[in-house]
Amino acid sequence: MKNNQTIKEAILVYMNEQDQMAFKVKELSEGMKLTSSVDFKMLVSTLADIEREGTVFLNKKGEFKLAEKAGVLSGIFRASDRGFGFVSIEDEENDIYIPNNQTNFALDGDIVTIEITRPAEPWFDKGAEGRVKAIIERKFTQLVGEFFAYTQEGVDETGLYGYIEPKDKKLTDFRVFIEEKGIKPVDGAIVLVELTLYPDKEFPRSMQGIVKSIVGHKNDPGIDILTIVYKHGIQIEFPEEVMAQANEVPDKITEKDMENRRDLRDEIVVTIDGEDAKDLDDAVTVKKLANGHFKLGVHIADVSYYVTEDSPLDKEAFDRATSVYLTDRVIPMLPHRLSNGICSLNPNEDRLAMSCEMEIDSTGKVVNHDVFQSVIRSYRRMSYTQVNQIIMDTDEAVRKENADLIPMFENMADLHKILEASRKTRGAIDFESPEAKIIVDSQGHPLDIVLRERGIGERIIESFMLAANETVSEHFTRLKVPMIYRVHEQPDSDRMQKFMEFVTAFGISVKGLSENISPKSLQKVLRSVAGKPEETVISTMLLRSMKQAKYDVEPLGHYGLAADYYSHFTSPIRRYPDLILHRLIRSYSENGTESDQKDKWNSLLPEIAIQSSKMERRAVDAERETDALKKTEYMVDKVGETFTGIIGSVLRFGLFIELPNTVEGLVHISNMKDDYYNYVEEQLLLVGERTGVVYRIGQKVKIKVTKANPETREIDFELIPDPDAPKADSFTQLKKSDDKDKKKSGNRKPDRQKQSKGPLNKKTSYPAKDSKNTNSTDKKKNKPFYKDVAKKGKPKKKRS
Repeated sequence: MKNNQTIKEAILVYMNEQDQMAFKVKELSEGMKLTSSVDFKMLVSTLADIEREGTVFLNKKGEFKLAEKAGVLSGIFRASDRGFGFVSIEDEENDIYIPNNQTNFALDGDIVTIEITRPAEPWFDKGAEGRVKAIIERKFTQLVGEFFAYTQEGVDETGLYGYIEPKDKKLTDFRVFIEEKGIKPVDGAIVLVELTLYPDKEFPRSMQGIVKSIVGHKNDPGIDILTIVYKHGIQIEFPEEVMAQANEVPDKITEKDMENRRDLRDEIVVTIDGEDAKDLDDAVTVKKLANGHFKLGVHIADVSYYVTEDSPLDKEAFDRATSVYLTDRVIPMLPHRLSNGICSLNPNEDRLAMSCEMEIDSTGKVVNHDVFQSVIRSYRRMSYTQVNQIIMDTDEAVRKENADLIPMFENMADLHKILEASRKTRGAIDFESPEAKIIVDSQGHPLDIVLRERGIGERIIESFMLAANETVSEHFTRLKVPMIYRVHEQPDSDRMQKFMEFVTAFGISVKGLSENISPKSLQKVLRSVAGKPEETVISTMLLRSMKQAKYDVEPLGHYGLAADYYSHFTSPIRRYPDLILHRLIRSYSENGTESDQKDKWNSLLPEIAIQSSKMERRAVDAERETDALKKTEYMVDKVGETFTGIIGSVLRFGLFIELPNTVEGLVHISNMKDDYYNYVEEQLLLVGERTGVVYRIGQKVKIKVTKANPETREIDFELIPDPDAPKADSFTQLKKSDDKDKKKSGNRKPDRQKQSKGPLNKKTSYPAKDSKNTNSTDKKKNKPFYKDVAKKGKPKKKRS
């Protein structure tokens, strides 16, 4: 290259021709073969020039992107309650900010294309800005809400039955007007609406649709949870053809069913589960061998034998992908006739199983194993409570009743300790977090919230299931056949770097680089703070730094378990990936592993992995929303009471406090009136400017409950002043520490008035209700709302 202009043209041509979007300087240097010191210097100088021109821009990862090529991107739009939003682009750490006049009426969750209108300026700590060009796919095609009926006069004038107010928090400012065709519900009905028209320039805050079904009435018992179920698109009833196939499944297994299976009916195997469990899909047995090793047998219900490929049952199981566990009900992946019948390993009943037998030495290493189809007969059903009482020797009657099994349970406890120690040795991270169980009455009203305890029985089964999952996964990976994996990837380096910087405030130094830190290094961090006041805060921050587990066809490993190979094998009644893994095992056993089989599964498994991950996230969202609803209901009659809690999050707009029963509430910064509080981002602190009072994650505080609104799932707390609250020696020093890496950021002291304007975070915003939008009658003008609508142009009536 002879001059700067020539290199400039070459850079732009090279970046435009490549498939990738972002380039490190080293990648450009090597890709363009500009590796000599002279060429490299000119490359860097030219990149700086064209970056200033705006032809390329630099993201926060230090990578160059071609502005023209990166100008139109697609991603998921995340709406805020203030009108603006953000678009998340796959493989991009930072979201694109979309001003409120550039959203093109996109709704939360829509897949959109965007155009970059202002590149990121990382040296000023400014992200990229863009505008929505088009909406590729709508997230919401159906909505659930309460129906408000118009009078006949209103129907005649508008051509509409009435409207619903969506139950989704992201759409509370919208109204959905109901067309005359379709079902005509009664006032107060909770209905499922299929959307026919979306917001546009003429009607930016309204939509239109047809009532497809009536969920129930707002006063029906359990309608609150049912509304959440419908809102997330979770199917409750099974289609007729699915039930027909389920009803054809026999109640007993036959001699033909047992062909080509290993007969283990003489083995002493037991099921260990919760007292109220009805779908018993795993049974275990342990023996001590003459060589000092343990023989562990994990036997899983062979659900795939009955859920045959491409059958109605299989297609429905694929669509659901998982059972959904809500506060007072379970929405199963499979009909109860299978899950509670022939596929449940009930005691003293012959059952078909997929078995994994492992020989495990004194270090926890699996030295031999076998995976095969079997037939078993459960010897006894045991509960976690019974096993805990036997091993801990706390109930003589239970021990006497199960005396014949005590030696096996003691062997199980010994093997569990070995397996647990082995996992810890290799670096598995154990996040201990309390799990709450909400007790409700027959009407669904919460009576109490209790913490679930994980005793030795629960831990034994967990250890055995983990061992089987790893063993099966590694076995078939080494055969080099297509597989479906449960993967948990390495944390993002940026998030991990922030965590590593955060823990230095506690005197902790983490060994390793943020981009390839080992799980063992993080495990050491947790062990170093075990039992200390800062344990909660550090454990919480580490958990937030992790990626979300998912299903994949590549063996990417499981970071949290420090496992190279991991698949879900042990719960085919409630998880579709487990059912598919069983189908793979049978397929490879009966049809071999030649190219035709590999081609078949290589074409099918990617979609199964994507669907399973997607439905798992949907189920988690529904479960969390249901828990939030019931927890809020539980706190309604606690308004005015005081509690001690732990600060779970510190944000610019306030504190989230978690009570011992896992209920979480917000102390908004506008209600912290004893001082003006500054947010120290790097250390996640709120610090009083005058008093020096410090609030950080993990800190104990006393609060008073001031609000609990089940409709919005909002719980508000108020801090009770503590004269012994920790204080900063010097706010100025804290601020200097926070700002030392931001000298070029242009940050200024926040506007004090913003502390009273509500949170800036879209997840926790509290929009004010418009009085006109709460009833079908305009109270100020004392006239039906539809008259106001009609005056404004009969919303969407004449739109095509």
